[in-house]
Amino acid sequence: WFDGALVRQAVKVNGIDGIALTKLDVLDGMREIKVCTGYRIDGDAIGHLPASTVRQAKVEPVYEVLEGWSESTRGARSWAELPATTVKYIRRIEEIIGAPVAVLSTSPKREDVVLVHDPFAD
Repeated sequence: WFDGALVRQAVKVNGIDGIALTKLDVLDGMREIKVCTGYRIDGDAIGHLPASTVRQAKVEPVYEVLEGWSESTRGARSWAELPATTVKYIRRIEEIIGAPVAVLSTSPKREDVVLVHDPFAD
């Protein structure tokens, strides 16, 4: 599942202003999709992955369950071709990580991408 807590941490630490969300098509047909929004260590909730490998070994992910979609995203090349539930999933990912999804890939083919926000625009 997508580790939103870890990506949120990477966004903050590295000053990332957009991500590429790949393999969207592998979620097609799933009734529900989980997204990690934080962690729990010894019953205590934390919002970041600890630096200590000893503490990392104790981490349990905290998942938010989102509605899946039955329609296919495979080969989509525009925002309009995506199912509404897929768009909701992408928007929730953006909220969790604190950065926009700039590019989506919808199949293993190089040309099957959706340019949501042009990462090369000024």
